[in-house]
Amino acid sequence: MGLRKFKPVTPGTRFRVGASFTEITATKPEKSLVVSSKKSGGRNNTGKMTMRYMGGGHKKSYRLIDFKRDKFDIPATVATVEYDPNRTARIALLNYADGEKRYIIAPEGLQVGQKVVSGDTATPEVGNTLKLANIPLGSIVHNVEIHPGRGAQLARSAGAYAQLAARDGKYATLKMPSGETRLILITCLATIGAVSNSDHANEVLGKAGRSRWLGRRPRTRPVAMNPVDHPMGGGEGRSSGGQPRSRNGMYAKGFKTRTLKKYSNRFIIEKRKK
Repeated sequence: MGLRKFKPVTPGTRFRVGASFTEITATKPEKSLVVSSKKSGGRNNTGKMTMRYMGGGHKKSYRLIDFKRDKFDIPATVATVEYDPNRTARIALLNYADGEKRYIIAPEGLQVGQKVVSGDTATPEVGNTLKLANIPLGSIVHNVEIHPGRGAQLARSAGAYAQLAARDGKYATLKMPSGETRLILITCLATIGAVSNSDHANEVLGKAGRSRWLGRRPRTRPVAMNPVDHPMGGGEGRSSGGQPRSRNGMYAKGFKTRTLKKYSNRFIIEKRKK
């Protein structure tokens, strides 16, 4: 797992930094765990554009990922480590002892042939899933549930992890990837280790075309628009546009958008770093 620099034989490869894909062991996904996915182009069910700068891109198939890890006490063998076009992390195919196959988010260091298991009897080793009540303090975890049984919702992207800092009563204290410290029920599941492909943040696309392959259309600067299109549009010459804000007038820098009476505020011990 690492990065690959390219020789500047074309303008697109001069600054390009891409993944080496050395950890990938299979090129074709498991057919039973693949479903078709349809692109929306940023349009809703009435055809109105609700998200700008989306559209095009290479066709993708969606891989069904097991975020619940609810096959308790049934050991599984890692069959392959694969690329997933729908996410930044790598995925791993598990072959369970009862014959079922499932995809999971591959943690850093997971090897083909390795045994993984989830449940109360599992040991705190990379790839195993346990309740926060059974994980040693100070451990690095990912794929953390917020509500028991709902499936992992926290620390799922490439290189992400949370750290189990303390336990008190029915709550565990976790330090999130954002730097936020919050309480989570100890009955929630988490997987040991950090998410794979930690070098993803250092990749450089190299040319505009690769951004289009990913389904990202060119973004227009608000100050280049007309007053009818954006609050920062208009003006004579190259005017700065005033206070940075969104298209509907919401301030973009320093303005807090979190709801003051949000129910989960009481679970946050320390807010994320600015």
